[in-house]
Amino acid sequence: MRWLFLFVMLCSSAAFAETSLWRVSKGDHSLFIGGTIHVLRETDYPLPAAFDKAFAAATTLIFETDVAATEDPVFAQQMMQRLMYTDGRSLQDGLSPAVYRQLEKFCAERGVPIVMFQQMRPPAAALTLMMMELQRLGISNAGVDSHYYQRAQAEHKIIGELETPAEQLEFLAGLGEGREDDFVRYSLKDMQQLETVMRDLTEAWRTGDQAKMAQLSLDELRREFPLIYRQLLVERNNNWVPRIEALLNDPATELVLVGALHLVGNEGVLALLRQRGYKIEQW
Repeated sequence: MRWLFLFVMLCSSAAFAETSLWRVSKGDHSLFIGGTIHVLRETDYPLPAAFDKAFAAATTLIFETDVAATEDPVFAQQMMQRLMYTDGRSLQDGLSPAVYRQLEKFCAERGVPIVMFQQMRPPAAALTLMMMELQRLGISNAGVDSHYYQRAQAEHKIIGELETPAEQLEFLAGLGEGREDDFVRYSLKDMQQLETVMRDLTEAWRTGDQAKMAQLSLDELRREFPLIYRQLLVERNNNWVPRIEALLNDPATELVLVGALHLVGNEGVLALLRQRGYKIEQW
């Protein structure tokens, strides 16, 4: 399930080669929308120059949610409470014996004691293990969102968000519910090729290759987990578009930064805005 690697992930020339950044406009009103990867390697910096150009032009930065709140230890504690069993069950109870053995084997190969996950619900265990694997591969530096959030703070730009931390917590808590075996099995399969997947995703993101991003991540999610696809992407995209339209009626120039998969496909934010008559130009 390669889509997971965007929740948890060549400097452009002066001509600003195409990347995952778009200008959205109608009449005299416009803003920038950039697709992001949430974790990167140190060598992925500097970021494409078009992002810096849009950042310099913007007076306001809009993120998926309140970045400061989600980095607060209180939020992490609330998230773990929602993602852990509180009724006496354990990770082993939440998986079939066969899938639990697969998870146990992977943990043993990585030298990670599976006991540390026993109180976690299966999706939480898979996501935690994935973050550990990213760190092992050196893919743990701040992503695009965090980079520009820190810069926006330093330069005293206005900062806003499209949804609340509580809303993010709700959809995270519901990930994989009812299909825990499938969620863990697909996660383990892709963790085996995580380094290659992240390299290909980052390359597709840098060049703004939406078809490649869909092939790597979106198509599998939509096919294998249609409910999660709708909850994680489609419903949130539809919730965000009216908020983005309100920003377009504001004379200020905004830079909206959201996970790259939110901009991909016929149900992505860009397609929804295009259907409403907005002009979409890739930078």
